Amino acid sequence: MTAPVRRSRLTPEREGELYEAVIELVREVGYEAMTMDAVAARSRSSKATLYRQWKGKPQLVAAAMRHTKPVRTSSVDTGSLRGDLHELARQIGDAAGRDTAFMNAVGHAVHQTPELAVALREMLIEPERALLDQLVRRAVDRGEIRADAAAVEFFVHMLLGALPARKIVEDRFADADYLTRYVDAVILPALLGS
Repeated sequence: MTAPVRRSRLTPEREGELYEAVIELVREVGYEAMTMDAVAARSRSSKATLYRQWKGKPQLVAAAMRHTKPVRTSSVDTGSLRGDLHELARQIGDAAGRDTAFMNAVGHAVHQTPELAVALREMLIEPERALLDQLVRRAVDRGEIRADAAAVEFFVHMLLGALPARKIVEDRFADADYLTRYVDAVILPALLGS
């Protein structure tokens, strides 16, 4: 009988340091040029440790993004849909311009690397989408919006679509003020009126 493979766990502090090294490297050289060797050297880890904890570069980058994300959707519950959306607007807007180089590098890489797109969907996008769906369900349960409101299907798209749209159309980041006005002018009327 073969003994099970033992996976050593990194301490939360050590894991945080490693994720910061990943973010720094992507920021400096881009996703494509970042290597597991470079992450190992920067974080004073072994490649074996990296591959033992994560299957590869796409999973490591997705995990680093999840760990270092500035928006904590899970903590948003003000008791009203408008309050929740304003809090999300504040958090997203405060972070919007902070890491352009990193987001540009990852955004470009997603189109070139299907494995990264899958890892991001599994580790970051789908969990966040589930939290945003809970936010909408709470609003339905409170009677603020109808469960069958047509705009519910497009809620996540409306919320996140404003970020790249403003940068493309106006060459400005979607800051907290802009997103709050967008929530009041676009998202709430769509959810409440449909």
